[in-house]
Parts: sequence; structure tokens; C-alpha cells
Amino acid sequence: MTNTEERSRLWTTSFVCLTIASFLLFLNLQELLASFPAYAKETFTAGDVAVSLLTSLFALSAIATRFATAALMRKVHRNVLLFIGLGVAGLITLSYMWAGSLGSLLLMRIGYGIGFGMASTIIPTLVSQIIPASRIGEGIGYFGLSTSLAMSIGPMIGLNLMKHAGWPTLTLTGAVTAFAIFPLLLLSRAIPPKPQAAAPGDSGRASAAEEAVSFRKSKLLYPALLNVLLSITYSGLLSFIALFGQAVHLEQVGLFFLFNAITIVLIRPISGKLFDRKGPGAVLIPAAASVIASMLLLSFTTTMPLLIVSALLYGLGFGAIQPTIQAWMLRMTPKAQHSMANSLFYNSTDLGVAIGAFLLGSIAAVTGYATMYRYSAGFMLLFLILFIARLLFGGKRSSAVVSLPQ
Repeated sequence: MTNTEERSRLWTTSFVCLTIASFLLFLNLQELLASFPAYAKETFTAGDVAVSLLTSLFALSAIATRFATAALMRKVHRNVLLFIGLGVAGLITLSYMWAGSLGSLLLMRIGYGIGFGMASTIIPTLVSQIIPASRIGEGIGYFGLSTSLAMSIGPMIGLNLMKHAGWPTLTLTGAVTAFAIFPLLLLSRAIPPKPQAAAPGDSGRASAAEEAVSFRKSKLLYPALLNVLLSITYSGLLSFIALFGQAVHLEQVGLFFLFNAITIVLIRPISGKLFDRKGPGAVLIPAAASVIASMLLLSFTTTMPLLIVSALLYGLGFGAIQPTIQAWMLRMTPKAQHSMANSLFYNSTDLGVAIGAFLLGSIAAVTGYATMYRYSAGFMLLFLILFIARLLFGGKRSSAVVSLPQ
């Protein structure tokens, strides 16, 4: 194998193992996330505001931790931070079964957010640094599939375990999922060594350092805002799809996540390669239209066929948009700043979920769940308007949105 072929390889052992590790990490999160509201209400007779804190406190602690982790990675070996984060997440997941009060459960959620925030910053950073630059869209597309699959099937697994086996079994399963990442990383040697500082006179590394200094972080705020809008729609599904199913008398409404996962798997390889060849514009416009159609159709759904079509459309849109935004942010960012870019991407996801839980919940309380999903479609319409406006009025900067630089 030539040096050029080696540098262009995507499916290395490190890439595969880190992708599986990411899937397990987000599966650990999603298995319990959808079950917390029912558990808190049944066990501690918690009100709606207290239940929402189980999500929002976790999200806020994860957001704060990601910013801190991005800074700590310049001083502390990232492998150390990764294993600490995974250990905290796994141990706290196991300890959920012994929570004696709502207050202790809320404190555990803050602690879990810290561990999850550390691990979910470092793993994507490691991956982004081993993907060939010419295949960043394709690589992030496949890697992001791990996150989207976990977000799609995790709630379904968790809700079924909660219903048929109980909360202790669910928390034990979640802890095992987290701890399974340790042997995966150790045995595969998937973690690259800590990068060394540039030596004096090393012009290549010096230019990379200069590029990192001159990079403007504000460039990433626009794609991060788009990701917030997308994540608001996901929050509406995660938080209220079960209650919506009760309102329209659909007992198997959880199948939405299963059919959603099917089209996510199908679209990821296609959208990633399209991004590499044509840029984010070729992916985001049709994908946003697909999410809008999904939310509108869901708002009128009263039968399983309509639910399935809505889920398939959402998977096409969500599965294409998320990795495209992440790859877009990474392509604009020097490698030395990839941890910061990944931190901002995942923070924007958590922020959208937290905002969506409160905002869409307030809308549903006044208008009902069906109308709430029409408002959710409105957020994606805003996504589409903002993106097209940038294409039309962004001047020369918009050329980078449409196609790859020559």
C-alpha cells in the first residue's frame, strides 16, 4: 500500500472502534432519557417542572463540561480525560437505581452530564483527526450514524426494558453499555497518542499553529444555530411522541424510532459523499424539506401507515442534516481546533433539546400535541429560510456552502 493510499484510508481499526464506542456512549444516554419522566413521576410524584429538570440540568452540565474539556485537552492527556469521563458516566448510570429522592436524582443527572460531556467531546475529536481530509464528509457521515442510530433505537430499548423488566434492570443495562467501551478502546488500541508540540523550525506545524490562531470561532455559530433548530424538532419527538400516541390512540407509536432508524442508515453514506463533492447546500436544502414534511404529516397522523411514512421522512432529513453540519464545522476548522468545533456541535444539540423540551411543551399545553408538531415544522422552515438567505445574500462566503473549494 502506497503512502497516498494509506493516508486516504477511512475504514481503519481506530475508526471502526471509535465509531462503535460512540454508539455505545449515546446508547447509554438514550436508553434512560425517555424513561426518566415516567420513573420520576411514578416514584417521587414529581411535577412537570421537576421532570423537565432531569433533562435540562443534564444538558447544562454537559454543555459547561464540553467547554472545559476542550480547554483541558491542551494541558491533560486526552486519554486520561476520556477514561475519567466514561467511568463517571458508567458509575452514575448504575447508581440511578439507588436514588432515594428526586433531589439526589437531580444531582446524579448533573454528575452524569459531566462524565458524558467529557467523553462526547473527546471521542469525536479523535475520530475527526484520523479521517482523511478528502473524505471528511463521508467519514463523519458514517461516524455520525452511530449517534443517530443510538438516538433512534435507544428510547425504544429503554421504554421496553422499563415496561417489562423495571428500572433497576434498565439502569444496569445502561451501565453495562457504558463500561463495554473500556475493553473496546484498550484491546483495539483505538486511541492515538497525544500530539506532540511543534519543534522549532518545523514549518509545517508552525503554519498549522498560525492557522489555528487566525481562525475565527464566530464562523461556527451559523451552522451551530442551524443544528439548534434541528434539535428542537428531535426534542419534540423524544419528549412527547408517547403522549401524542396516547392522544390519537396509537399504541405502537414507539415504532416511529425504528422506522426513523431505517432511513438514517440508508441516507448517511449518500449524504456524506454528496457533501464531499458538492458541499452542505446540496444536502441541507432537500433534507430540511424532508423534516418539514415529516412534522406536518405527523401532526395529522391517526393511523400507523401515516406514522411510518412520517418516521421514514424524518430519518431521511435528520440522518442527512446532522453529520453534514458536523462535517461542515470541522472542514472550516483547523485540526488543532477540532475539539472546540466538536464541543460546539454537541453543545448546540443539547441546547436545542433543552429549548425544545420547554418551548414545545409550553405550546402543547395550550394547543395540543398535533399543533405542537406543526410549530416544530415551523422551526425547520426557519432553518431553510436562514440557509437559503445565506446562499442568496452571503456573497463570496456562500460559495463555500455550495461546493468544495478548488
